[in-house]
Amino acid sequence: MADINLGVGGANSAVAGGYDIANSLKFEPDNSESMSRTPSSNGNLKTCTLSVWLKRTELKDGFYFSGDYGTVYPDSWFILGFVGDRIYFSTTAGISSAGEVRPNRVFRDTSAWYHIVVACDTTQSTAADRVKMYVNGVQETSFLVANYPNQNDDLDIMAAKAQGIGGYNDGVDYFYSGYMSEFVGIDGQQLDPTSFGEFDSDSGIWIPKDVSDLTFGTNGFYLDFEDASNLGNDASGGTDFAETNITSADQATDTPTNNFAINNIIDGGANTSNSVSYKEGGTVQIRNQFTNYNYNFSTLGMPKGKWYAEFQRGNDINLMIGIQLQNFDSTLSSRVNVYIGLGADNHGGALGTNGAYFYNNTVSTGYTAYGTSDILGIAVDCDNNKIYFSVNGTYVNSGNPASGLNGFDFGPLETNEPCFFVINSYAPNLEHKANYGGYTTISISTPATDENGYGTFEYAPPSGYYALCTKNLAEYG
Repeated sequence: MADINLGVGGANSAVAGGYDIANSLKFEPDNSESMSRTPSSNGNLKTCTLSVWLKRTELKDGFYFSGDYGTVYPDSWFILGFVGDRIYFSTTAGISSAGEVRPNRVFRDTSAWYHIVVACDTTQSTAADRVKMYVNGVQETSFLVANYPNQNDDLDIMAAKAQGIGGYNDGVDYFYSGYMSEFVGIDGQQLDPTSFGEFDSDSGIWIPKDVSDLTFGTNGFYLDFEDASNLGNDASGGTDFAETNITSADQATDTPTNNFAINNIIDGGANTSNSVSYKEGGTVQIRNQFTNYNYNFSTLGMPKGKWYAEFQRGNDINLMIGIQLQNFDSTLSSRVNVYIGLGADNHGGALGTNGAYFYNNTVSTGYTAYGTSDILGIAVDCDNNKIYFSVNGTYVNSGNPASGLNGFDFGPLETNEPCFFVINSYAPNLEHKANYGGYTTISISTPATDENGYGTFEYAPPSGYYALCTKNLAEYG
């Protein structure tokens, strides 16, 4: 996996104190989710800066900022987003080669946040200074394509033309898939990334800064996504963006300053050949075909401590949900049991939909089954090698995670081998939903958080158990 460019927000990246970002916005291509606005007059057409924090959830083409939005093949426009695994920026969008910039590096880490800055000034005499691109505080210097704008070219980025966020051109193709946070447009200044972030003095990790005091300019904007009733609100006081197919349910608490686990779309288990797809911010897994069992890890692991998550299944009678050690993949290759995978050895354990517990190649039956509308809670005690399952808030086998009563065995954990939440599915065309606390499509009627105030769950995590996010991992993991 040497070609993965790690972003911000891995399991060891939470930094105590400092500036905190409250919210992000989840974009889902299947729902054609986007925003748009049209400034009333031109801003500075030569100089501007765009800064945004992104967490990808599908590795597909998707543009998160575009000009002349909603017009099919206009005379000129700009786009910024991903083509495959590379960042793509164009001020001419295919009309000519001038203005197209693509770094050589690829960006495939769906477990972490990236901070991307594009700073333009076409008045510069040196071509490479007219478009500068930075990722996580470091300037990109190696490019697959580097056709810079001509000197003194007018750019449409801050023009009085429709601007789109999350979509491209006519709003049909190339929708962005993932989370977006702290999107800032600066009209009239070419800024470097230190205006938006800094390297933490202890960890060396690139982290956000408060941007509210920046000068945004005529058509600049600041989208903090904090107002659930108006997610397109320009917090800098400018013209708001109108939402298309976006509702308050798309607001998330998964942010660059507290990164939550989602389903790991890269490591999809033993059968990855087009058998599983993902949507809704990496929290919904869809089996696409019968190709034996397919398992899906959480992006963040649990090296120690006590953790909680919730799941809701599709109508798959062979589904198993539980936890597994990191070396799960290597132990699977020779398994031929019908319940291949979870519970095949002592490296993890899982509860099947029929109420059977699978552990160490043994099946224990007679426990509570769970249906498609039920919410399965999992409380994992990594310090004592116990798992507790709840169905709609009631713990199976009269378990009590807080007191340690009647838990299911797993492990023990090995040195430096964290365990992960895992969904092990079989039947095709069914959606299995996960809720690690940062975002979910599971219907939440009575929102509950952990004792640190993190996560949004239907049922309160047991005392001493926490949502799987970087702030909690820094304290308890």
